[in-house]
Amino acid sequence: MSELSPYLVLILVGFLPNEFWRVLGVILGGGLSDDSELIVWVRAVAVAVLAAVIAKLVVVPPAALAALPLAVRLVAISCGFLAFLVIRRSVFAGLVVGELVLLVGGFLFPA
Repeated sequence: MSELSPYLVLILVGFLPNEFWRVLGVILGGGLSDDSELIVWVRAVAVAVLAAVIAKLVVVPPAALAALPLAVRLVAISCGFLAFLVIRRSVFAGLVVGELVLLVGGFLFPA
């Protein structure tokens, strides 16, 4: 039983509470229209949190990303955002372009 206890804890503490709130959100939010004030506000908060996380990763980067100069990180995020806008708001395109710019910057400006 001791071999399964980490998995049991993961399910009881990690999965089930999260799943409860997700199901409750689907039940309560199922009847709301996409342009209701609540949904617009929730979407704005989610975008703001995501922007804050991205800004933190760029300005105060972890581990290997910290070896790259700030200018390279800023150019990579700018190019990724531009690719996102140009290629029909494709998140995948923005991610690939941003990553490629980071890789090229890593080769041009090694740590």
